[in-house]
Amino acid sequence: MPTEVQKQRLVSDLHAVVAEAESLLRATAGHAGEGASELRAKVQATLDRAKDNLHDLQDAAVERAKAAGRATDAYVHENPWQSIGVAAGVGLLLGMLIARR
Repeated sequence: MPTEVQKQRLVSDLHAVVAEAESLLRATAGHAGEGASELRAKVQATLDRAKDNLHDLQDAAVERAKAAGRATDAYVHENPWQSIGVAAGVGLLLGMLIARR
């Protein structure tokens, strides 16, 4: 399963590909020929679908992040002492790791 960093990198790469493809379409807009026009139309339609899918993917990722935040908030409110204990334990472990360096 891809990590969040990998997902963000994929989204960033897809944005770059879409931008480059749009630039290519603009650059070749003056070229004549029925085949070129048909190809540009197909590429534009594919780009439009890709942008819609990318937007949906981003919306879904944002919604999942918000849901995780709400779940974490609810857990901390329901279990404050356990949350404090976990935070203290993590802080202790990080402190020990940093001190070893």
